[in-house]
This record gives sequence, C-alpha cells and structure tokens, in this order.
Amino acid sequence: MAFGNVAAERRAIEMTYDGLCTISEFQNVTDPKTGRTTQKPVVVLRDQPCALSQTSLSSARRTPTANEIDYDAKLFLSPDIAIKAGSRIRVTQHGMDLEFDQTGDPFRYPTHQEIKLKRVGRA
Repeated sequence: MAFGNVAAERRAIEMTYDGLCTISEFQNVTDPKTGRTTQKPVVVLRDQPCALSQTSLSSARRTPTANEIDYDAKLFLSPDIAIKAGSRIRVTQHGMDLEFDQTGDPFRYPTHQEIKLKRVGRA
C-alpha cells in the first residue's frame, strides 16, 4: 500500500476499529401530555464502528460524597458521519462500556475523523 491512495488508507485504518459507539444529540422534545418542550438526548446513530484512544488519564479524585473520574480520550471513526459538538457518545470496546458527555468539534481527514472526548463521572 502506497501513501496517497485514500481508499486503501481508509480501509487500513477502519480495520483497526475494535469498538462500537452510540451517538446521542440534544434535541427539542415535546411532551405529548403537557405540551412542554425540553432539550433531551436522542440517539441518532447506534453501533457505529470506531476506535477509542486514551489521551490522558488521571486517578479518581476523592470528594466528600464520591470518587470523581475526569479524563480525556480521542475517538476515531468514519469521516462520513456528522457529529455535533456537545453530543453524548457511548463506546463499547475491549469489555469496557464508557460514556462521554463532553464532545469537541470533529476534525476530519479524508481517511477518518478524530473527536476529543471528556469523561466526567463517578467511580
């Protein structure tokens, strides 16, 4: 495989995707009973092949009420998928099921896209 063949490079990269992600976006949802409209996460894509890479990992911080988790990761997936900043992304990979609720703007390449994620939660 020679560099410069985008289709071949994309196939090679996608062969490394060993995870699946579900993407939710916040959308206006109207309650049929009350007529009230609120922003709620709505699943827009399920089981999309991807790869998750850790960019920083801090140990859990102990607070008076719980142990807090806070670290950054990077998601790699097809450049054909439109993902909005602020989406929630759940990734299943290597026996882990992780949810990220702070999503940055996607950075697209011809072969893939990268999205910086932040995991904030409780241990």
